[in-house]
Amino acid sequence: MTQLEMAKKGIVTHEMKEAAKNENMDVNVLMGFVASGEIVIPKNINHANCRPTAIGRNTKIKVNANIGSSQDSCSAGCELDKLNAAIEAGADAVMDLSTGGDLRAIRDSIMKHSTVPVGTVPIYDAAVRVIAEKGDVSRMTEDELFGVIEEHGKQGVDFITVHCGITQATVASMMSQGRILDTVSRGGTFLAVWILKNKKENPLYSQFDRLLDIAYKYDMTLSLGDGMRPGCLSDATDRAQIHELLVLGELAKRAYEKNVQVMIEGPGHMPINQIITNMQLQKKLCNNAPFYVLGPLVTDIAPGYDHITAAIGGAIAASNGADFLCYVTAAEHLKLPDIDEVREGVIVSRIAAHAADIARGIPGAIEWDNKMARARKNLDWEGQISLAIDGKKAQKMRDSLPLHDKEVCSMCGEYCAIKELKKAFENK
Repeated sequence: MTQLEMAKKGIVTHEMKEAAKNENMDVNVLMGFVASGEIVIPKNINHANCRPTAIGRNTKIKVNANIGSSQDSCSAGCELDKLNAAIEAGADAVMDLSTGGDLRAIRDSIMKHSTVPVGTVPIYDAAVRVIAEKGDVSRMTEDELFGVIEEHGKQGVDFITVHCGITQATVASMMSQGRILDTVSRGGTFLAVWILKNKKENPLYSQFDRLLDIAYKYDMTLSLGDGMRPGCLSDATDRAQIHELLVLGELAKRAYEKNVQVMIEGPGHMPINQIITNMQLQKKLCNNAPFYVLGPLVTDIAPGYDHITAAIGGAIAASNGADFLCYVTAAEHLKLPDIDEVREGVIVSRIAAHAADIARGIPGAIEWDNKMARARKNLDWEGQISLAIDGKKAQKMRDSLPLHDKEVCSMCGEYCAIKELKKAFENK
């Protein structure tokens, strides 16, 4: 049985207990949200060393880090280094988006070493194989696609992005409306090309029950992918995006009825003033299923700084309904991220997630900030460093300049507001 099925039957599992402990939530409350489909615990039955992680209603906002090879960089060792850097920086999950090298071997290595849930996008794997063997993704058979999905399940993958909402009607909607950037989702594009060239329906949609059977077997959470996510601000909240979201809402309900855990993926690039509406739409149309968003990136003009544009949008999105933030690194739109960029991307997304936790009133969230405030009031530098979300960077900055007075920083120095007022209070 899956976590969802057991929750519906009122069975408290080990995974629910561990997840509830991590959330400071009563396990029966958490079980109720799992039973209603508002929380998922992505944990494949074959991923033994994975810590149970709850994503969804009333839980802390979670952060995912994308890693993975490309044709230009395909070292399994490099991906393990990125995995370790992401986990050390506090990522709650990782996704292996590899498209270069021995994909199975890279995935095996990541699965063996990851203590957090691992996600994949099986269409990447399937497309790479088919293009290598047949020269064109449109020559992929339905059995080949489902065979790869089965393989990922056997390997222990905890959640998979599947672009089930890319249908013939969705593609037609995108083409009729016209977009600046059409589709920017690799998985969505592979399937759109397959649909257009074969003049057939997306097998992930037409054979959705087949997908559910595989996911149920391994308790593999489905992350219903946003293949029509906007790739620029002007494409946001258009007919194609909303058409896909309507389809995903229907499919999420079918997955829930078959006891398969499901979450929904969302945009993408989006103006700030559209974010709240998009969060509300998703929750309303998708039965309050957990919402997993990339960014949203709130401007298109900041290559090299897109970890910041995404954090701005992510904080707003998570404050208004999103549950799971996919990090964006400074390398977005430019190259594969290196280890330092992976680490920084996780930290920046965690800042956005924590800001949203405070806004949502998650128990204990504001207390972390209160502890920092008290440490600052006491000029307790050791305490401030230990409480910092990135203590290593804070310590490095603190140590970078000689200080005449170790109690203060080099910005205010002898004119430190906190120290001066403290003196006044003491001499009163």
